[in-house]
Amino acid sequence: MSFFNRAPVVPVLRFNGPIGMATPLRPGLSLAGVAGALEKAFSLSKLPAVAVALNSPGGSPVQSNLIFSRIRQLAAEKEKRVYVFCEDVAASGGYYLAVAGDEIYADPSSIIGSIGVISASFGLDKLIARYGIERRVYTAGKDKGTLDPFRPERPEDIEHLKALQRDVHDTFIGIVKSRRAGKLKGPEEELFSGNFWSAQKAVTYGLIDGIADMRSKMQELYGSKVRLRAVPMAPGGLLSRFRRLPSLD
Repeated sequence: MSFFNRAPVVPVLRFNGPIGMATPLRPGLSLAGVAGALEKAFSLSKLPAVAVALNSPGGSPVQSNLIFSRIRQLAAEKEKRVYVFCEDVAASGGYYLAVAGDEIYADPSSIIGSIGVISASFGLDKLIARYGIERRVYTAGKDKGTLDPFRPERPEDIEHLKALQRDVHDTFIGIVKSRRAGKLKGPEEELFSGNFWSAQKAVTYGLIDGIADMRSKMQELYGSKVRLRAVPMAPGGLLSRFRRLPSLD
């Protein structure tokens, strides 16, 4: 093949799994872990496109926003269009990453949405009382022990948490409205309720642009000879190291 007739190349990033800082035993998507791959993807090809294969149920709102922001910075700097292809799920922080795309596509059975914020814990105060366990906690600052699961809930603690959730939720909503401006079709109380839908319903709500797989869409846009080139992520977590060992499969 002549150098001048090489097939166009679309760099492909894969975001897979929960969003958050990785630990030795648990992988996670964070800006620190994907920054190098982002830089490479946006510099790899002269074609004005980067594709993202996305499969994430969400996680840290901070890491979601950091990754989202870096994608948009690079897209503007390199003048690239970003195409996101949702796989099993793009929910909560996963959908936050999806709206970094200029266009969003999904499989018909993909789960999309969950534009909300959740916090969960357990109340263990009655359990330790039953076994005669006395918990001793000493703090400087009257609210330092807020939401301690070993003591009864206080109404003021719950209200503080809900106010924090509202702030994070409002930021999320603002990002979605900005990135999907002119495309959202459903009532806001439904779109931003934290609910989730099949991709087909998400299309009717304007949360995604259509039903399509990556290869077909890229061929439609850039020709049948287009090549998809995966950009590897930095390894994260001890388990990922074992997964990279040779196998007999």
